[in-house]
Amino acid sequence: MPRPKPSPSAPRPLARLGALLLLPLLAGCRDGFPTLSLPIAPWAGYAYFPLAQQRGFDRAASLRLRIVPYDDPQQIVRAWLRGELSVAPLTSVEAVDICSRRPDRCPVVVLVLDESRGADQLIVRSSISDLGQLRGRRVGLAPSGLGPFLTSRALESIGLDIADVRLVPMAPANLASALNNGRIDAAATYPPFSDLVLQLGIARVAFDSRALPGQILDLLVVDRRFLAEHGDALARLLLAWEWSHAWARRDPEATGTSLAALQKTSVSGLRRVERLLRYYPLVQQQELLAPGGGVEEALAAVQEVQRDLGMVREDAPLPAVSGALVQSALQLATRASAPK
Repeated sequence: MPRPKPSPSAPRPLARLGALLLLPLLAGCRDGFPTLSLPIAPWAGYAYFPLAQQRGFDRAASLRLRIVPYDDPQQIVRAWLRGELSVAPLTSVEAVDICSRRPDRCPVVVLVLDESRGADQLIVRSSISDLGQLRGRRVGLAPSGLGPFLTSRALESIGLDIADVRLVPMAPANLASALNNGRIDAAATYPPFSDLVLQLGIARVAFDSRALPGQILDLLVVDRRFLAEHGDALARLLLAWEWSHAWARRDPEATGTSLAALQKTSVSGLRRVERLLRYYPLVQQQELLAPGGGVEEALAAVQEVQRDLGMVREDAPLPAVSGALVQSALQLATRASAPK
C-alpha cells in the first residue's frame, strides 16, 4: 500500500545518494553493536521502526538502527531495483512487481508489518450512489502502487472490469484536489489523503480493503544474499520491532503521541489510520510465514490479479517467504531483557 506523504526530513538528492550507499552495509560502532540502515517512508505501519530507535529498543537488542527517511515509497522501490537497498518495507503489490521487473532482485519476505483492514480505499464523489455508476468514468490512482489492484477488485465485486473505467494516473497527494475540482470521479487512495474530502462530504468510501482480508499487506523484505550473511542482525531488528509494538500495547497514550510526532500528523489522525490496520506479534507470524501460509497465499492472489491486468510477466517468480528470522527473534527474546 503505497503511502507517500511529504516529509520535511527527507534527504535532499545529494544527501540521499550518500545515505543510499550506506544502506546495504552493516558496520560496527563504538558500543560494538552492528549498525543496520533502513529506508522508511511515512506510514503508520512503518513507524514502529523509528519508534524502536527513538525508545532505544534497537540498542536493547544489541543493534544500532539507522533510519533513512523517504518522502515516497516508490523511491524505495526504484532504489531496490537499482540494487541500492538490501532491507526495506514494501507492500505485497510492490514486492510482486519487483520480482517481475527484476527477477534477480526478487526479495525474501521475513515479516508482516501490518494488514490493511480498511486503510486502502476506493472513494467516489458523493453524487455517485454505487460502484456501477463508475462505468466510463475517471478513476485516479498511482499506477505503480496498489491503485490498479484495489480498483480491479472493487469493480470485479460488481461484475465490471478495469477496462470499463478510465484510469487517470497521478500522484497520491493530488487525488483529493482532483476529486474536489471534478477532474476525476473516484480515487484509489488511503489516509491521510482521503481524510479531508471524506470529512467535507465531497466523497465517500465505496470499497475498501476490509473486503479483501489478508490480501493487502505491508512486509519487511530482505535481499537473499544479505539475509544469508546478516541473519543475526536482522533477527535483532525484528526483536526491536516486537518490543516497539509491546510498548504500544502497554502505553497507548504515550505511543500515540510519539508515533504522531514521527509521522508529522495529529494523534487523532494517527488513530484513525491505526484503527484500519491489524498488527501481528511475532508469535502469530510463524503461521503466516509458514509454507502455504497466509503470506504466500496473499502474494499469489496479488500476482494473479496483476497478471490479468497485464502488469507482471507471465513467468515472473513470486517473492520467497521465510519464517526463520521470526523464529530466531523469538529465541533471542528468551535470552534478552525486554526494555521497560
